[in-house]
This record gives sequence, structure tokens and C-alpha cells, in this order.
Amino acid sequence: MKKLNLIVLFTVLVSGIAFAQQKAEMSFKRTEHNFGIIKEEIGSVSTQFEFTNTGKSPLIIQRISASCGCATPGYTEEPVLPGKTGTISATYTTTRHPGTFNKTFKVFTNVPDTVYVLTIKGNVTPKQ
Repeated sequence: MKKLNLIVLFTVLVSGIAFAQQKAEMSFKRTEHNFGIIKEEIGSVSTQFEFTNTGKSPLIIQRISASCGCATPGYTEEPVLPGKTGTISATYTTTRHPGTFNKTFKVFTNVPDTVYVLTIKGNVTPKQ
């Protein structure tokens, strides 16, 4: 009976290791964008962050949270297969937000114990 338990334990451990090696992984070309000096009357500015799934299984973005209501994310909603790319858009509303800004987006995916952080920043000049 002990031999059977050891075999079962070994099988579970090997299966767990194989599964861990099959995880998704997200790699960004860049994680920060500086808009520089922009005018408030523009209304909003946007950029896109491109990423690649460098892992071995499909990557799923579960949600993205912005550090304030003046920043809005968008993202590739379908699973991103290994080796393929996706995008996350970041839009900042300039109206009624003059001054410098530094906003973050936390990206939650199916990658265990990992939260990715993207940053946008710039300086909004007030309307004349």
C-alpha cells in the first residue's frame, strides 16, 4: 500500500510540474508612455501597449483597473495564443484635468501571482 501511495504522490507532483511549465506569460515592448505637454482642449489622448504571450498556454486578460476615473483602459478580450500579440489601450481625459499626471493601470491575467503595471504620464496645459 505504501508503494501505491508513493506512486500516486509522484504522479501528482510530476503532473503539477508539467502544468506549471504550461503557463501563459506576458511580455511588453514597453510599460510606460509619456505624452509630454498636451493641451486641455484636446479632450483626451490615447496610446497602446503591445504585448506578446511568451508562455506555453493561452493568455487571458481578466480585468484592468485604472488608478483614477480620468484614465480608461481597453484590451484584447479574446485569449492570446502562445507567440501571438495583443494590445492594451490607455486613454486619459484632459478636460478639467490641467497639470501633471502619472496614472497606472493594473493588468490582471491568468498568470498566477502576477499583476502587470502600465503607466501613462504627461503635463496638461490649461485652456487659455
